[in-house]
Amino acid sequence: MDLFSFAYEQQDAGNKAQPLAARLRPRTLDEVLGQEHIVGEGKLLRRAIEADQVSSLIFYGPPGTGKTTLAKVIARTTKSYFAELNAVTAGVADIRRIVDEAKDRLVMNGQRTTLFVDEIHRFNKSQQDALLPYVEEGTIILIGATTENPFFEVNAALLSRSQIFQLQSISEDDLKRVVHRALTDEQNGLGELHVTIDEEALDHLVRYAEGDARRLLNALELAASTTPLSADGSIRITLDVAVESIQRRAVRYDKSGDNHYDTISAFIKSIRGSDPDAALYWLARMIDAGEDPKFIARRLVISASEDVGNADPQALSVAVSCFQALELIGMPEGRIALGQATTYLATAPKSNAAYNGINQALAHVREEGHKPVPAHLRDQSYKGAARLGHGAGYLYPHNYPEGYVPQQYLPDGVDVSFYRPKTNGYEQEIRERQSKRGLLKE
Repeated sequence: MDLFSFAYEQQDAGNKAQPLAARLRPRTLDEVLGQEHIVGEGKLLRRAIEADQVSSLIFYGPPGTGKTTLAKVIARTTKSYFAELNAVTAGVADIRRIVDEAKDRLVMNGQRTTLFVDEIHRFNKSQQDALLPYVEEGTIILIGATTENPFFEVNAALLSRSQIFQLQSISEDDLKRVVHRALTDEQNGLGELHVTIDEEALDHLVRYAEGDARRLLNALELAASTTPLSADGSIRITLDVAVESIQRRAVRYDKSGDNHYDTISAFIKSIRGSDPDAALYWLARMIDAGEDPKFIARRLVISASEDVGNADPQALSVAVSCFQALELIGMPEGRIALGQATTYLATAPKSNAAYNGINQALAHVREEGHKPVPAHLRDQSYKGAARLGHGAGYLYPHNYPEGYVPQQYLPDGVDVSFYRPKTNGYEQEIRERQSKRGLLKE
């Protein structure tokens, strides 16, 4: 982008020939939504922008989260000249041209140049290397934008000279604020058209925008421009219109209502019932409806202990790893980990013995109260404990064959059985071992 086209964009922001998403592009830091973790009050990047001390940056995040917008906000807020390249179409010659112009500008006017490279991951190694010396010497301030992990796609040398900021998908609440602004802004938005949107239509657009503000605004603009005027001259966007505009069918799923609870119930019961096909069906329903994937992952962790338990102790590790993978890679790729964990739990041997055991133990403690710890089990390491007889008579299991020796572990007068291993999976082995030691109580 040259100086004249950039000035044109600033002066003619209300040009209705531009797409709605371009007209509503934030122009100040205060207008940027959803990235408070990097540009909120007091945050490092905001302080650097406001002080005009921006160094080379790489913005990493999903489409439509404001990477290009933030670069243009920086250009407007700082005093540097703003140049722009798209890595898909630009080559080394374009880089050299901009660098030569930047050198002249720095010598003649003392003005630094900010070069924004969109989709920087598309640059090959030689193209990235061409930027390196000019970034290092300060001829240009590089702002790269990428939807790919920069640690894999950008040269290590370039990374070491840049600050990396990860942009998050825009929350549903912030997307609704974007829609509100679009419908009320008469200069840049749709305010003069008197557009209203039904609540279920708004929810549908926001859900299927999937954190992408540009996608949301494109769908909203299409809905408004193709909907006939009502008798009073207004435009009403219904659910049917919203479905057509974003090309995703409506899913009747209230994340806080009966459908939410019924679907997760069917999901867990299918896992408990060892039906992987049914479990995957309900999982797909929840994903398609926009259910919080971390909510699903948490329920998988619970099911791993409640329904599989020690029949397959590995199940809990699989479920926890699924949750961690989801946090690491997010959606939509996270669906793969969810699918793996779901099928593993559904096909694993089942036992609720550990689940029943802790519930029965809690019930017993609450009903009978807290009994004293037997003297031989008490800690004898603190001062005076040995003189009180703490630990006296304790038998150290590792001194005996198979690491086991019979002795009292429950409080005096308590003779109960909480954990009753079943005959499924690994619990059969536990059951046999406990029986051999005389510890199996039916």
